[in-house]
Amino acid sequence: MKNIKNKLASILLAGVLLAGCKKEDGPLSDLKPAVPVTVTNAVAFRPEPTVTASKSAIVSPGVIGPITITLSIPETSGRKIASITKVAASTTYSAIQSTGATGFYTVAPIAAGTTTATFTTNLTEYVAKTGQAITASNTELTRRFYFLITLDDNTIIIPEPVRVLVID
Repeated sequence: MKNIKNKLASILLAGVLLAGCKKEDGPLSDLKPAVPVTVTNAVAFRPEPTVTASKSAIVSPGVIGPITITLSIPETSGRKIASITKVAASTTYSAIQSTGATGFYTVAPIAAGTTTATFTTNLTEYVAKTGQAITASNTELTRRFYFLITLDDNTIIIPEPVRVLVID
């Protein structure tokens, strides 16, 4: 009889402890923006969206490897992308979260005005701006692209980083 009472008391205590737990939103929680951003030209998710750049594709004389990243929000959101305000090529989010005006991949915002915005660059420019060499084919660039997007109501969204897979 005493064992049964102890077991019931343990179960009751565990139930009370679990009911007292509350999910907290903090720096380690997986918060998603109210307006989701997708990369419409992603070819894979590793786990972030991944686009490709070809080393053999020539943009212009001396410039290789076009990189295009198309960011989109749902038309049903009722919002439009005003601009891609900042772009950073980095290994961490801290670069895009900086309040400074220097150290970004692009200087001027990229205007949009619709539910889609496109960022374009190339492998030659990537090497010049980051100092990172292009690695062998079928490997990713060492730095990911991070975006800070401003919507038409001045809402700021930082979507998932985008990886670039170098092919050819």
